[in-house]
Amino acid sequence: MRVIITGGAGFIGSALARLMVQRGHEVLVFDKLTYAGNLSSLASVADAANFRFFQGDINDGPALATLLADFAPDAIMHLAAESHVDRSITGAATFIETNIVGSFRLLEAARAYWEKLPPSRRAAFRFLHVSTDEVYGSLGPEGLFSEMTPYDPRSPYSASKAASDHLAQAWWHTYGLPVLISNCSNNYGPYHLPEKLIPLVILNGLEGKPLPVYGDGSNIRDWLFVDDHAAALALILEQGKAGRTYNVGGRNERSNLSVVHTICDLLDELAPAGLSRRSLIEFVTDRPGHDHRYAIDATRLETELGWRAQQTFESGIRRTVQWYLANAAWWLPLRAAGHGGARLGLLEGKGP
Repeated sequence: MRVIITGGAGFIGSALARLMVQRGHEVLVFDKLTYAGNLSSLASVADAANFRFFQGDINDGPALATLLADFAPDAIMHLAAESHVDRSITGAATFIETNIVGSFRLLEAARAYWEKLPPSRRAAFRFLHVSTDEVYGSLGPEGLFSEMTPYDPRSPYSASKAASDHLAQAWWHTYGLPVLISNCSNNYGPYHLPEKLIPLVILNGLEGKPLPVYGDGSNIRDWLFVDDHAAALALILEQGKAGRTYNVGGRNERSNLSVVHTICDLLDELAPAGLSRRSLIEFVTDRPGHDHRYAIDATRLETELGWRAQQTFESGIRRTVQWYLANAAWWLPLRAAGHGGARLGLLEGKGP
């Protein structure tokens, strides 16, 4: 297939781009290259004959129209988004502009392109909108998010993604644009920006810096290795049913404190430094509106499409720590640029 991946220089987008190129698809990555986009994450496929990169903004309707006409894709995989909850707390406007308005402009450009395709290509075309489990809100101590769970977003980030999900569904129901939606749990793995929990703890632990844990560390997330997620997205695109939503989760629930302890112990094993990294843990003021628990029921994806996560949390987190130990050339420039260097998402008067 000829596939456009928006946000393909980001963490999940680059994993997907690498996979799709390796599978022989003709891939065009469309990315604005904000702070979260990194061309070095695409270095392994940059010279491939079936890979192209175009720098652009999904809010630029004319550029989208030209790109679609020139590349003539069979599918669009939409991952371009502002995605950090902490950043959304103090800078919501960018999330509204990119995640809602940008998604609208991309849907409209895709619809205009799709409506002009010959019947056979119209029938085969797909638009995969990639979203998050955070649109569902917060779970109690039991239960799982399913595709039927009512939306209940709690942060500017999750509200913006919920809005874009609704837009995608509306373009399917109103215009017939063959849309698929995926909602995933927390991703981790190689090429993850150092301001997120797992890479932040790995790199701070390597450097002997404090390891910040929000609140008492009891918040629970369902962790999904990024390559497993990329494989799920490829499968949804290739075999999913238009108009359908698919939840993607790793069935790996862990508290934040448990995650940090696991990383500390792996660092002590793989990069001993004469101290227990657990001694670096510091409990800090919790994030405003911090959802307590997320957990995904991926039964539909597993039973209808046959997907299974290949990594347990134990195997995936070991691979992740090993990758960061072996790839300082990737993350050192990001640390030097300030990623992971300061607490984000603090409201005035509520921070430590």
